[in-house]
Amino acid sequence: MKKILDLSTWNRREHYQFFSQLDEPFHGIIADVDCSKAYALCKQEQQSFFLYYLHKTLIAINHTEAMRYRIEDQQVVVYDTIHVNATISRADHTFGFCPIYFQADFSQFAAEAQLAMQKVRGSVGLCFNDECARDDVIHFSAMPWIKFTGITHARQLDGRDSVPKISVGKFEQKHGKMLMPVGTFAHHGLVDAYHVHQFLQRLEMELQS
Repeated sequence: MKKILDLSTWNRREHYQFFSQLDEPFHGIIADVDCSKAYALCKQEQQSFFLYYLHKTLIAINHTEAMRYRIEDQQVVVYDTIHVNATISRADHTFGFCPIYFQADFSQFAAEAQLAMQKVRGSVGLCFNDECARDDVIHFSAMPWIKFTGITHARQLDGRDSVPKISVGKFEQKHGKMLMPVGTFAHHGLVDAYHVHQFLQRLEMELQS
């Protein structure tokens, strides 16, 4: 479900109009997030850390209204629920796109995600289809081999893309904490640094709860 925002009364109307006319309206922010408790929990319970932090990422995204804004047919809409289109790696070091639907219950989310991931890992190519092209998602990638401090994304600069891209990198022990780099790449007409702060703050809270 989604609703159309009334731009005439929206306090971000001028921000949206200004940044939407730029050739590259997206901005990127990299920040370390404390995932110590989440990592320890997953190790203790022998469950997927990837699926755990992906689920927490979706909780934080859905809790941050600006991250649910999308531009469709020159209108700004806000979705009730955001899902994920994730890149899933294979043994041959290729990857495929994998739509995974958000479920509030982690066990249900993980079970459905495992089935979707198995399908991608048993296939070849990008697996790109209409389901992957939905707007009510985030684009998500994990790079557990790289402790990155910056990232860019391949995009078609035609003004139609407004889907946030979230990436996580290699986590490391530092000052007694397990820190994970999180890259957020979002349309500046919809999302400011403050909204990224809201998302990261909620994500860290979820990972530490």
